[in-house]
Amino acid sequence: MADAAGRLTKLAEEVLGSPLPVRIRAWDRSESGPPGAPVLVIRNRRALRRMLFKPGELGLARAWVAGDIDVDGDLYKALDLLAGMIWERDDDAPKPQRAAVLRALARPEIRSAARELLALAGAPVPPTPPAEEVRRRRGPLHTLRRDKEAISHHYDVGNDFYALVLGPSMVYSCAYWEGPDATLEDAQRDKLDLICRKLGLREGQRLLDVGCGWGSMVLHAAREYGVRAVGITLSDEQATFARKRIADAGLADRIEIRVQDYREIKDEPFDAVSSIGMAEHVGRAQYAEYASALYSLLRPGGRLLNHQIARRPLSDEETYRVDEFIDRYVFPDGELAPVGRTVGQLEEAGFEVRDVEAIREHYALTLRSWVANLEARWDEAARLTSAGRARVWRLYMAASALSFERNRIGVNQVLAVRTPEGGGSGVPLRARVWGSAGLG
Repeated sequence: MADAAGRLTKLAEEVLGSPLPVRIRAWDRSESGPPGAPVLVIRNRRALRRMLFKPGELGLARAWVAGDIDVDGDLYKALDLLAGMIWERDDDAPKPQRAAVLRALARPEIRSAARELLALAGAPVPPTPPAEEVRRRRGPLHTLRRDKEAISHHYDVGNDFYALVLGPSMVYSCAYWEGPDATLEDAQRDKLDLICRKLGLREGQRLLDVGCGWGSMVLHAAREYGVRAVGITLSDEQATFARKRIADAGLADRIEIRVQDYREIKDEPFDAVSSIGMAEHVGRAQYAEYASALYSLLRPGGRLLNHQIARRPLSDEETYRVDEFIDRYVFPDGELAPVGRTVGQLEEAGFEVRDVEAIREHYALTLRSWVANLEARWDEAARLTSAGRARVWRLYMAASALSFERNRIGVNQVLAVRTPEGGGSGVPLRARVWGSAGLG
């Protein structure tokens, strides 16, 4: 079975109908493909079996997480070159794509190549999925129990691992980059302060942070703006970490951290609500309830800052389906919505939407910084979780950075007000003048 790389390249090009944009290196040390291109390393025959038994994105994801395939060279460039074949799906025209594949499979040379691939793959036994994969879930989406399990899968993988990736800020959402010389820590501090100013926080007010993570937002708001804050999370590990940070900062009398779902809060009203990178977990079916719940938690005149990733709209929204890799390995049950739908649902709940700021380029910069942190301490990251988990995060963050850069997805800060009946919103006349930078 010599020259496995050459045979795999030929098969791929026959199916695609175009040259393969990356080079292949196979387990027998053979190589094939354009010189100087990133190298897709296929370490063993098991990688082929994964793709045969689960063709498409999930089979490739399993091979990546298990270490059966890798990239030698620039990961971003390799993903960019492969995006059109793997992650870029024309969701508005799935039937023509399927028809093209079926036509290709009807050709005798393709059937012959497929038989050869079967021979290359070895024993016809489906490999076990990597341990990091979420198994198929049952029951209705977004119940209290199922949401807690989904959040635990993503966040309860070790605070030390997240500290390595995120850096000292411990903020796991898009930073706000003021200039080319800013550090990740600067950019995360500036993001938190921007949110505080958009919310118009001042001393003595009461803030709710929905999906508070490791407590960075409530810490910044209490320390710099003198508010009293409640942070809620569904992650026990996050809550433990946040409480220690708050105690160490001497702010335990001003900040409370709860392991609680937003649907369980009964101690309204709040003067302001921040929801930073949490709404992606809510789901389409629950979003109206989410928006109404946050509206009810605010006093009249109170403000909501909803910071949320958005996808591009589809001509037929019913064709939307969650990315398999993300669903099985990163954010189980997570769903993205177009920003227009988010704004509409906030308005339907009673909010007056006063500002929408698109910051997708900022998230690309943030993700590249996180990938750099992970790669710089790779062996330690793998020890803190598992090699497979570290590979999940590297692929997810690098691919996401490219998606933000190419405008495949975006992220937006939506400022909304529970405007009183008299109509006074309290928002400055000039929309981007957010007030002072802090107390005193």
